[in-house]
Amino acid sequence: MPAHHHSSAPAKSAASSPQSKTATRINRRGVLRAGVLGLGGLGLAQLLEARAKAAPDEPRKTSVIFLFLHGGPSQLETYDLKPLASTDVRGPCLPIRTNVSGLDLCELLPLHAQLAHRFSIIRSCTHGEGGHFEAHGRFMSGNPGLKTGTFESTHPQMGAVVGRALKSRVRGLPAAVGMGLVIYNSAFGEYIPGIGEGYWSSAWRPPIVTKNGLPNSTLTVDGARLSDRVGLMRQFDLLRREVDQRGVMDSLDEFHRTALDILTADKARRAFDLSEEDPKLVAQYGDEWGQNALVARRLVEAGVSFVTISVPGGVKAMDAPGWDDHAVNIDLPTIMRHRLPVYDQIVTTLINDIYSRGLDQDVLVIAAGEFGRTPKGTLLPGTATKQLQWGRDHWPGAQSILISGGGLRMGQVIGATDSQAGYPVERPLDPQDLLATLYRHLGIDLTTHFPDGGGRPVAITTGAPIKELTG
Repeated sequence: MPAHHHSSAPAKSAASSPQSKTATRINRRGVLRAGVLGLGGLGLAQLLEARAKAAPDEPRKTSVIFLFLHGGPSQLETYDLKPLASTDVRGPCLPIRTNVSGLDLCELLPLHAQLAHRFSIIRSCTHGEGGHFEAHGRFMSGNPGLKTGTFESTHPQMGAVVGRALKSRVRGLPAAVGMGLVIYNSAFGEYIPGIGEGYWSSAWRPPIVTKNGLPNSTLTVDGARLSDRVGLMRQFDLLRREVDQRGVMDSLDEFHRTALDILTADKARRAFDLSEEDPKLVAQYGDEWGQNALVARRLVEAGVSFVTISVPGGVKAMDAPGWDDHAVNIDLPTIMRHRLPVYDQIVTTLINDIYSRGLDQDVLVIAAGEFGRTPKGTLLPGTATKQLQWGRDHWPGAQSILISGGGLRMGQVIGATDSQAGYPVERPLDPQDLLATLYRHLGIDLTTHFPDGGGRPVAITTGAPIKELTG
């Protein structure tokens, strides 16, 4: 039997302290927003120099950027087209060849087609949760279930697990961060897929960047998760002086120290400063959600282990409710013609950027939603437009996932679906297998167990690393 690794109990949040009820303390739902821009930043040359000085047996500083397409993108209009199916199944898009034999993609992804050797596509991921937030939990934690009265998963999601397993690698930077549009503002704070702490203390909930677009983004840490002993409502300079004079840091536990470092150090703010990036590269990322992707690359380069980006389904040319392309919501063929060229540009720019900087062995990029869409489309009047629109509904039977980098095997298709892209017929995979692949890449022992709400040890995953990727 493998040895179980038990962590110490999570830090008790300020919200649970009797002192938190006093009027002078931080409100339990309050937040302290760290500043936006700093000067400088950690460049590749400095990163490589630091690695060169490291001990030969030092573990790799691996990381993950997860592009989460909330709403569930259609596999039939992205990575698993069925051109021989009937018109109500195959949809409006045609496949195009890529530079990898046997890998065809949607015609609206021509930049993908040029660098298919730098990514792999999983076409056979399947699970049974058909509701958005139920599927969030199932996909991002590996387990079903929602906490009573909320839209958040019972079990800890990827970012929380990574943060607890790895802790902060670099002082002033969290282990995990959520970015992009807030999907749901629950009683537990702002939510982006990947940050849910499940039955753990909210101390393990990663901070998020709450505004889409830069330079107006801010890193947010929930005030209920910080000790009110450090005068969190004071200005940063005063806060720094108080810490030095009172020796507060010695009395704070590991989580509180990490959170305070985020607020008082410059590293987090520097990651948001794009002034030292090549303007041509910044332009390639574009002015939609691409700057979040560029900041994500800067965050992992600086030392963050896990960044999840909530990728909007709409673009400036056309709004959309996420990637939830029901006919009553939006006309799928129309939104795809606006959305996919932007998605194509940003995803390929991020992949090429990581490869050109020599980070492809260490940085793993994943793009996926919580499920796929129904094989057959529907034609219905739109709720807002009252015009007939064509769309697809929720479908957890099969979904496609893009994987790039991470030192894994690229340029392949893993798994296959039936003639309607409805169910796997070859190599069915569970979200737990993706979790195992991700955690292994990050160097997390897959036999690690953490206690649930009742103190019982629970494995971080029951899956197995995807052998086609890991070799």
